[in-house]
Amino acid sequence: MKSLEIRDLHVEVEGKEILKGVDLTIQENEIHALMGPNGNGKSTLLAAVMGHPKYRVTQGSITYDGKNLLEMPVDERSKAGVFLAMQYPQDIPGVKNMDFLRAAMNARREKPVPLFNFIKSMEKTIKDLDMKEDLASRYVNEGFSGGEKKRNEIVQMEMLQPSFAMLDEIDSGLDVDALHIVANALNQLHEQNHMSMLIVSHYERFYELVQPQFCHVLVDGRIVLSGGPELTKKIDQEGYDWLYQQYGVQPAAEAENARPRVSSIGVCAANPRVRGNAQ
Repeated sequence: MKSLEIRDLHVEVEGKEILKGVDLTIQENEIHALMGPNGNGKSTLLAAVMGHPKYRVTQGSITYDGKNLLEMPVDERSKAGVFLAMQYPQDIPGVKNMDFLRAAMNARREKPVPLFNFIKSMEKTIKDLDMKEDLASRYVNEGFSGGEKKRNEIVQMEMLQPSFAMLDEIDSGLDVDALHIVANALNQLHEQNHMSMLIVSHYERFYELVQPQFCHVLVDGRIVLSGGPELTKKIDQEGYDWLYQQYGVQPAAEAENARPRVSSIGVCAANPRVRGNAQ
């Protein structure tokens, strides 16, 4: 059974420590929510797992399916089944979606995917995500609306079939219809492929559509509380002030912790035995 194991992870960006000892375990077929105030390390955690070069791991370990991800370049992490749907998807002028995806798929195979099979699969995926029929021939994200860029991330995910996906505010910028389309696609991938997910969102409405079994709250570079899906509802209704008071933590100042956007890649204080933070 494939699992992601993060132990005592410390990460710095431009000389400033952002993650200060994160422990997290995600088993196959599990969905985990990651919440917390802005500027406290959620995107940093996802970028570090994926291997973004701006995010330097100074201490700790990240393993997936028994493999040491820290020893692997980004493309090898992707081939191992790890996927990141970015908060700010980047345009790639001059590169067509179909060429980009076919190259990515072939990099994971011993033999190239037959062109006919690829076209049929992409046509189905475009229909699943309710994207325009000319998506395959358009340049990656160029001229796309914010919502189209987010749905195009899910197109890539459905085509590449990762075993573990990280979603960084994939729901932001989506209208109500697109939100349900994306949620349905994610639920199908989870059910059919036993794909595990780590989802960053500020909104409990998205967690109602893609329901996590576990929720973790990250404050000032540490996971300070883990629980079940009821935790997403409590935060949605009450915010974070109760957590700061009950657990004696303070969020990092957002202005001080402002990080560069994650662009293209070229401890549980309450109960240390809670799944996701088991020592």
